[in-house]
Amino acid sequence: MQEDMARSRQELLHLLQSTATEIVEKQFKEISESTVISELGIDSLGMLEIVGSMERQLKIQIPDEMLAGIQTVKDLVDAVEKRQAS
Repeated sequence: MQEDMARSRQELLHLLQSTATEIVEKQFKEISESTVISELGIDSLGMLEIVGSMERQLKIQIPDEMLAGIQTVKDLVDAVEKRQAS
């Protein structure tokens, strides 16, 4: 079943945190869904690297148009969840 492979929001949040830490080379103590990505010091290039890494790890593809409005961690987790479900 497809749903068994989908990760929970908590797992996605943890994956995002570890991926961001690796790419930006900065330790993020706590990232919540309300965190604004730019406030973490992650620019658009860093964001693309994080998304690319998450796509590879989760074996999903997030279309560019889905990334356009992403401002917060919640926006990104929502986009990942939608792609996992499809």
